[in-house]
Amino acid sequence: MFASVGDRIVIRSMHLGGPVRDGEVIGVEHEDGRPPYRVRWSDTGHESLFFPGPDASIDRTGPSYAAEYDEPAHAG
Repeated sequence: MFASVGDRIVIRSMHLGGPVRDGEVIGVEHEDGRPPYRVRWSDTGHESLFFPGPDASIDRTGPSYAAEYDEPAHAG
């Protein structure tokens, strides 16, 4: 799994009807985008260091994705 600042982490419950949690990647510890990630969670505003598990996915909206596809980066 690889992420950039500005991407969104989405965690889906492994149980039917379970909660979904998401947050914005605000920091990447490794230059190549490997975990862990500093994430600001949308439900609480809390920031934490996050090591993604099998229930996590990346919504690639950060600046590196936009540059790769010549799209303007999302502004929030």
